[in-house]
Amino acid sequence: MPRKARTLVVAQPCVLAALAVLAAGAPPAPAASTSGFDADVAFLRRHVEVIVLQESPAGARLAVVPAWQGRVMTSTAGGASQASYGWLNEELIGSGQLRPHMNAFGGEDRLWLGPEGGQFAIFFRKGDPFDLEHWQTPALIDTEPWAVADRGPRQVAFRHRGHLVNHSGTPLDVQIDRTVRLLDRAAAASALGGLPDSVRLVAFASENTLTNAGASAWTRTSGLLSLWVLGMFKPSPQATIVIPYQAGSEAERGPVVNDAYFGKVPADRLVDRGGRLVFKADGEYRSKIGLSPRRALSVVGSYDAAAGVLTIVTFDRPEGASEYVNSMWEIQKQPFAGDVVNAYNDGPPSPGAKPLGPFYELETSSPAAALAPAQHLTHVHRTFHLQGTPADLEAVARRLLGSGLAF
Repeated sequence: MPRKARTLVVAQPCVLAALAVLAAGAPPAPAASTSGFDADVAFLRRHVEVIVLQESPAGARLAVVPAWQGRVMTSTAGGASQASYGWLNEELIGSGQLRPHMNAFGGEDRLWLGPEGGQFAIFFRKGDPFDLEHWQTPALIDTEPWAVADRGPRQVAFRHRGHLVNHSGTPLDVQIDRTVRLLDRAAAASALGGLPDSVRLVAFASENTLTNAGASAWTRTSGLLSLWVLGMFKPSPQATIVIPYQAGSEAERGPVVNDAYFGKVPADRLVDRGGRLVFKADGEYRSKIGLSPRRALSVVGSYDAAAGVLTIVTFDRPEGASEYVNSMWEIQKQPFAGDVVNAYNDGPPSPGAKPLGPFYELETSSPAAALAPAQHLTHVHRTFHLQGTPADLEAVARRLLGSGLAF
């Protein structure tokens, strides 16, 4: 695919949220939680309902918030330290106020819909220019609470209906079904190809289904939607994102990476190791990368050497899927030339400014959803946090990310 096509998707929520906060006159540097899981849940419960999924009182647990579209706010593997893995925007949550444009509450598995920009954008009304003043996250993925459809000790299901109109004026009636499941150790070990007994673990999946709830088909000429899952995590000077990719020549598969979202990523922050990309997740430099359908695999990960935490994200990707929505803030020549996998490192949006978090993100997307009435598309996104010694985690990293921990 030509280089020009791979640099189209440039306007994504992590930086736009930072700009939106600044534009609204809100404090520019919200605090991130540094406490443990129990303290994070106690804080959240002072402001919003929280559903905790758990395997045992001392074991793995998840905190899920129905008011924020059933997002997984944070999780823990349990044990003595009870580390809390998700990034929380404590300042915004504690304020009890809603921001214009977008509410960046945080959370390590939140569901959005794409595309953000372009002629089929759902973040811009028909006739509006593609600028920050007119950019608005749809309420159904920002401020509308989602109803709990079913609930058990290890899973919770949500259902929500909504109406959207894209930038081309196409009405889109949607139904979203979302189930969050805490995976047991045996299922997680099987998915990861085995685990040492000494590794502590929390694993969960979100199964997200988008249904065309309207009377008209969604087509390439009127606009398609996609499911988009984003996880926000705590950065560290010793945190590294690793993305394995499909090998092959640029003539065959196109560029390895789209690293032109906010200007080319410096060579000391993004390194191509041949079959895998190594990207800093220190929260000190705003940058983002994406992989096209010709390059992306179904796994991405990160490793925080200071905390001894290996994070693995996997997702279900339909075989042969090649069209993914494009979110560039302009009328696009290639509206279905978007990325499958993205990673973002937060940082100052301009010299001297403060970052939104900081945090880093691991993101996956479904293909563009060309659906007839009542048809649906499902995207499953899984998160695994493994905590242990480097020796414990080395084999898992080699097996899934194509490298040991010396990235």
